[in-house]
Amino acid sequence: MKTEVIQVDPAALDGEVIVRAAAVVDGGGLVAFPTETVYGIACTASTESLRRLDHIKSRPPGKHYTLHIGSPAAVRRYVPHTSMRADKLMRKAWPGPLTIVFEMSDQDVARQRKRLGDEACGYLYGQHSIGVRCPDNPVATALLDACKKPVVAPSANASGDGPATDAAAVVAQFGGRLDMVLDAGCCRFSRSSTVVRVSRGPLEVLRAGAFSERLLAELSTVQILMVCTGNTCRSPMAEGLFRKHLAEKLGCEVDRLGEFGYKVLSAGTLDLGGGMASSEAVNACVALGVDLLGHRSRALTHELVVDSDLVYVMSRAHQAAVLAVDPSAAGKVFLLADGAEVPDPIGQGQRVFDECAALIDRAAKERISELRI
Repeated sequence: MKTEVIQVDPAALDGEVIVRAAAVVDGGGLVAFPTETVYGIACTASTESLRRLDHIKSRPPGKHYTLHIGSPAAVRRYVPHTSMRADKLMRKAWPGPLTIVFEMSDQDVARQRKRLGDEACGYLYGQHSIGVRCPDNPVATALLDACKKPVVAPSANASGDGPATDAAAVVAQFGGRLDMVLDAGCCRFSRSSTVVRVSRGPLEVLRAGAFSERLLAELSTVQILMVCTGNTCRSPMAEGLFRKHLAEKLGCEVDRLGEFGYKVLSAGTLDLGGGMASSEAVNACVALGVDLLGHRSRALTHELVVDSDLVYVMSRAHQAAVLAVDPSAAGKVFLLADGAEVPDPIGQGQRVFDECAALIDRAAKERISELRI
């Protein structure tokens, strides 16, 4: 068998070449192609194609390969339900040198089996999870988008050898055993993608690669912001109570929320210069198991709004203030108490603060129940 090697220019792709390469893959063939990390071997998730792939890679049969997709939106065809953290990581890191392992429920796997069939599903989903990669390379994007069947694409190397980072290395290892090689020169990173598992727990790096663990933790952290006027009464209570109930939902200690990928903050539309929470707010939260003694007020800023994934406000006036700071935030700013405002208890007695805290507590629980954790 002769391997066809085709020179491709990532800046001026020949559509006919891509269509022909995709037809080879869909027909059960093996096509090596470049990504931003290393060269991969495109193969359909089918028994005969994978048997051939396992043979040339000297890899034991039955292991699961990573699904490759041409665009981030394509993940919805294979992972119907994702968490907020996974969504943020995809938004920040894809396309890019990152493989994400998504956890799947029994129900979702069963639905995918009906949609994709037993054969493909058996190869793509293992132990209620699927690994997905979305490369940042125009050749890879075009090829994967053009393929009509699910494509896996392990690195172009025999088991135990280093991955190929240019077409010459691919041909040296697999010449005569691949149908086609798309030669676009050297890969940009020349090292494997990072593999990370996203679950309810802390982010788990399964293989080190182009992304550091620290950077991935930053990219996937969901930030939630509470806003009131002075950041001494309502929003500090909302921050503390939300943190408490979110930690309960995640099954972790409050001080470990950051490890689990969540940050809850609060701010005020007025700058009160680092003031403490009011004594009445502190007392109201103590009764609900939350300590506000360490709280110091902060002013609402453009950076805070931009960095937050959700902003919960106490009143419509606060909502308007947030949008004045960042008009593009309209889709992520909501009243904490859905459809109602949280009255300002400032200057009133402890009973009013207790009632306010109770309202915020109920609203926080309801909002957390809506989150895709």
